[in-house]
Amino acid sequence: MSPEDTIFSTFKVDCILFVLSVMASSSGPLNEELQCSICLDVFTDPVTTPCGHNFCKTCLKKCWTNTQSCFCPLCKETFSRRPAIKINITLREVVQHFKEKLNQEESEVFCDFCDERKQKAVKSCLTCQSSYCETHLEPHLRVPRLKKHTLINAVENLEDYICQKHESPLELFCRDDQMCVCLSCTEGDHRTHNTVPVEEESQLKKNQLLQTQTDVQQMIQNRMKKIEEIQHSVELRKRNTEEEKSASVELFTDLIRSIERCQSELLKMMEEQQNAAEKQAKDLIKELQQEVTELKRRNTELEQLSHTDDHLHLLQIYSTLCSRPHTKNWTEISIDSDVNVFPLHRALTQLKKTHKTLNEKLCQTGLDWAQKFAVDVTLDPDTANPYLILSDDGKQVSDGDIEQDVPENPKRFDDICVLAKERFSSGRFYYEVQVNGKTGWSLGVARESIKRKEDISPSPEDGLWSMASINQSQCIACDNPAVVFSYTKTPEKVGVFVDYEEGLVSFYDVGSSSHIYSFTGQTFTEKLYPFFGPCDNDKGKNSNPLIISPVSSN
Repeated sequence: MSPEDTIFSTFKVDCILFVLSVMASSSGPLNEELQCSICLDVFTDPVTTPCGHNFCKTCLKKCWTNTQSCFCPLCKETFSRRPAIKINITLREVVQHFKEKLNQEESEVFCDFCDERKQKAVKSCLTCQSSYCETHLEPHLRVPRLKKHTLINAVENLEDYICQKHESPLELFCRDDQMCVCLSCTEGDHRTHNTVPVEEESQLKKNQLLQTQTDVQQMIQNRMKKIEEIQHSVELRKRNTEEEKSASVELFTDLIRSIERCQSELLKMMEEQQNAAEKQAKDLIKELQQEVTELKRRNTELEQLSHTDDHLHLLQIYSTLCSRPHTKNWTEISIDSDVNVFPLHRALTQLKKTHKTLNEKLCQTGLDWAQKFAVDVTLDPDTANPYLILSDDGKQVSDGDIEQDVPENPKRFDDICVLAKERFSSGRFYYEVQVNGKTGWSLGVARESIKRKEDISPSPEDGLWSMASINQSQCIACDNPAVVFSYTKTPEKVGVFVDYEEGLVSFYDVGSSSHIYSFTGQTFTEKLYPFFGPCDNDKGKNSNPLIISPVSSN
């Protein structure tokens, strides 16, 4: 329970009693504090506006019906958006008690001394334990001895104002036992106690309750302001979501159109190639058939001449028939059965280009979204390897190349790494780390039970979801199997985003607003800690620290 809620709970009953005491002492039957300024009647289901004024729920709704702008009917303060109307439970209870008190006060108390027709009593005497009408009250206002008696407004339950043990007025308040007592009580059980007149204690309680009332009103205003902030955040998120949905639909529509266009071009070109191949084959077959016909004719002639008896004719045409026919050399001529893949390559290249553009835009949107879940992260010195040097503010870490004098701790790592103090077991969180100028580093999140002693096995199975820089041109995602990346530009700042329920750990190059790698489909069952590995100093080549940086949206 928060301190504010504790204050509210502690003084709730006192606040109600105080208000009722004010009602009893007021000159009229109603007190303005419990009147709705619209209907001028006692509150019914009271609600509180952000400016702190109270109205009946129905009255305020009627006042705001058919209006574009909402304002307080009392002070005229205008609200940028319609506030959420919720019943002020505490004020409703005060009103209920007041109504009950009012009903009790309106019950008739008659004079104890009227003989025939009883007159309505105006005062009750705690000393005489009797009630008097105006006529029979006169001696109490005139006789010196009676003027010393304690008079109150006429009440039916006089016994509540009398000490049941000593039958004397309850004129004192015992602060030790927190109860009203009579004068005789202070000579007995309350002899050594701290007692004061009830009027003095009542005034003290009134002052305390006035301060409490101020605190409660401030609490109401704070909560109304928080409601506005939450509603504004939800509306802003809704607007951003709609914009991102629209952008995503447009991007995916472009991608689908690009795929369909590439597919159409590919099928068309493949059809054209097939038609060209069939025409080429048809022409070649026709030419071959002509040569076959010619060769068959010559073969017939050769067959006939090989059996002729006309020796002179044979000798005259021999040289012609034995010479090689004038035909094409078909050895190197063929129809390629493979499809020309050049159009496919071109289509794939276009598709990859579209996908790259889409991925860059989606990842940039993803970084903007992830940065909304930024958290403040501080390094935990109790987990730091003895060779590491942490800054006083807990935002920087580097390998000092010299073992520090630190106490032994079961949480301390043998490997060159350190965890953050903050731990997360639900929701989403994001933080950024400056890695500029370093030749080696590793970042990510680790589960609480990760092995602290000996070398760490950097894999999700062993409780570490991380990415490490091999050198200034390559990095590795320590997944199973590991994935190696080559940089086109070395990151200067890396963002780490975690969605606990979705089982997602993503890494971003903050400078280029680009996505590097994501662990997806993970199952988290333990608390997760941000993980930092500055790597070895490497004789000063890797002396720059890892720096936890404030997150600023791009």
